[in-house]
Amino acid sequence: MKSWIAAARPRTLPLALASIILGSFLAASNDPLAAGHFSWKIAGLAVLTTIFLQILSNFANDYGDAVSGKDTELRVGPRRAVATGDISKEAMLRGIIVTAVLSLVSGVWLLVVALFGAGSRAFYTLLALGLLCIAAAVGYTNGKRPYGYAGFGDIAVLLFFGWVGVLGTYYLHTLEFRPLLLLPATAVGLFATGVLNINNIRDIETDTMTGKKSIPARLGLPLAIRYHWGLLLAGMACAVAYSFLVDAPPTAYLYLLSFPLFILNGRAVATHKRAAELNPRLGQLALTTLLFVILFGIGQVI
Repeated sequence: MKSWIAAARPRTLPLALASIILGSFLAASNDPLAAGHFSWKIAGLAVLTTIFLQILSNFANDYGDAVSGKDTELRVGPRRAVATGDISKEAMLRGIIVTAVLSLVSGVWLLVVALFGAGSRAFYTLLALGLLCIAAAVGYTNGKRPYGYAGFGDIAVLLFFGWVGVLGTYYLHTLEFRPLLLLPATAVGLFATGVLNINNIRDIETDTMTGKKSIPARLGLPLAIRYHWGLLLAGMACAVAYSFLVDAPPTAYLYLLSFPLFILNGRAVATHKRAAELNPRLGQLALTTLLFVILFGIGQVI
């Protein structure tokens, strides 16, 4: 059981839930377009579905890295269950199937509750998007051409941890789409991409040795650090731009309190000497992103 819990990587859940929390906060905001549309049942089902999807992704990544040989004894990151023999390949494959089914069942239940009476077109469109989420979770390190090994993981994180998570959750609550919400959604997506970038900077040497072409492996360490600063600063700019464009009151800028923590993260990544020093920075940026979301959300509802 300890091996399965470790393979599920519970520490990744706060980052995965950040976009769901933000989308729900926006639906509960004082905005006249969203007022009165927030539903605890929809929020709960969205959280449950996201947890299943994140665990599915973690199981699939563990399995894919072991099968492809990308995990080696030189890896600096957390212990991987399949590569170390804690869980067999066959058992992990069954775990992937079970969590994929749970994700699908929970997602369909969410769509039925949220879209009752909204028409079949919205249902099947979001169902297709949900199936794409499952495929993306599995395909990151699996299949003939895993997109994570080709350096497209950053785009996937921005898409699913930012745009799909925030805008999709907001739509499920309100049945409305607001283009301006792309700005806070992009902010969260860029911060989440920053977490992946730290992971890839940490593994830059082993990824280069095994042929994994992550963004840092392609750019090299100096440019990868600049890229990291770009992700953090662009995320901050998106949040401030949204508040400015909607003429938000001063209380809506509460999220600015989290920005010094993003700067501290950028400085730590830029000045690290050993790869192992980046492990705590992953969790710090994930929790800082969650703090940003909570402060941003509180600013929307007070």
